[in-house]
Amino acid sequence: MPADFRAQLPALANKTYFNYGGQGPLPSSSLEAITAAWCTIQELGPFTGEVWPFVEQTSSQLRQHLAGWFGVPAHRLAFSENVTSGCVLPLWGLPWQAGDELLISDCEHPGVVAACRELAHRQGLVLTTLPVADLLGTADDTNKQVLQRLDRQLSPATRLVVLSHLLWNTGQVMPIAAVAGQLSSHPKQPWLLVDGAQSLGAIPIEAAAAAADIYGCTGHKWCCGPEGLGAVALSERVVREARPTLIGWRSLSHEASGQSEFHTDSRRFEVATSCIPLCAGLEQSLHLLEAEGTAEERLALIQQRSGYLWQGLQANPRARTLLEVPPPAGLVSFEISGEDPEMVVKRLGEQGIWLRSLDDPHCLRACTHITTTEAEIDQLLGALQAF
Repeated sequence: MPADFRAQLPALANKTYFNYGGQGPLPSSSLEAITAAWCTIQELGPFTGEVWPFVEQTSSQLRQHLAGWFGVPAHRLAFSENVTSGCVLPLWGLPWQAGDELLISDCEHPGVVAACRELAHRQGLVLTTLPVADLLGTADDTNKQVLQRLDRQLSPATRLVVLSHLLWNTGQVMPIAAVAGQLSSHPKQPWLLVDGAQSLGAIPIEAAAAAADIYGCTGHKWCCGPEGLGAVALSERVVREARPTLIGWRSLSHEASGQSEFHTDSRRFEVATSCIPLCAGLEQSLHLLEAEGTAEERLALIQQRSGYLWQGLQANPRARTLLEVPPPAGLVSFEISGEDPEMVVKRLGEQGIWLRSLDDPHCLRACTHITTTEAEIDQLLGALQAF
């Protein structure tokens, strides 16, 4: 039951929390797993022959586990510190030519957009826009519109499409597998980069991650894992065609006085020393989520809660939800007429209710997870009604 998972989240004991899309609370047992891994490393090592089998087992176990969530073989998965580094490191290693076009949706996170702009500046590339921010209706209509607009925006020079799976601002889900299929018939077969920051742990991702060329995720949001650890799934052609950009000893197949070759799989985009105990923490968080049901069953719970919040906002004459239909996942973005979003966040925080504001569009965003209760949603709705 979700109540069992919720009981392991001390962050929820003294607040009403709607910021899972920013950072999920860490379960007590995940923190204990991190601490236990630290202790084991210190007892065995930290740099001895006895510690390396533990280090390898801990990281390999998580790689295999995440590969199952991503729906890809483990050799296509690389660890990263966060979504941005997971997306950008292989992106910058692709074989670009001056004049290539990057088609970027108008709902991408500023971190990825900034990286694309700098890449374009350095390589002489052209940036174009795929409009999706106004797609606020049903899934069927959204999917149809995305594919139609993609067809219109693609040009002979298009070399990359950047499109998030679950849009971080509007909360809409994009048809990633269908987009990948459409790109496969393009003469240049553009690469598809997907920001999965809001999707891992929130919605099933197997079909999308397997179809994309670069699918970056983090473990600290909807998976309720520790910050500082993420993963990226890479297509076989990206592994084959992209060169490492930020290079360290983990990029290499072995250490041999600079004579070693890069890994032939996705590990070539890993860099150097990282925090192994975080792997133990994320591993435990994944197990806890799996104990609550399949990805589809967890999504149904998330949708039930976000739908309850969405319906409640319709009853507030001063509230306007961005989506015209109940959300397909757990992101609920909305406006309160006449109220500055930042001031609303501040005033709600003073009541122990936490959500966030967004800059573009300038609005509020509340996130519901499987741990969110109707009583908490009623508390938020009542506080908003009081405005």
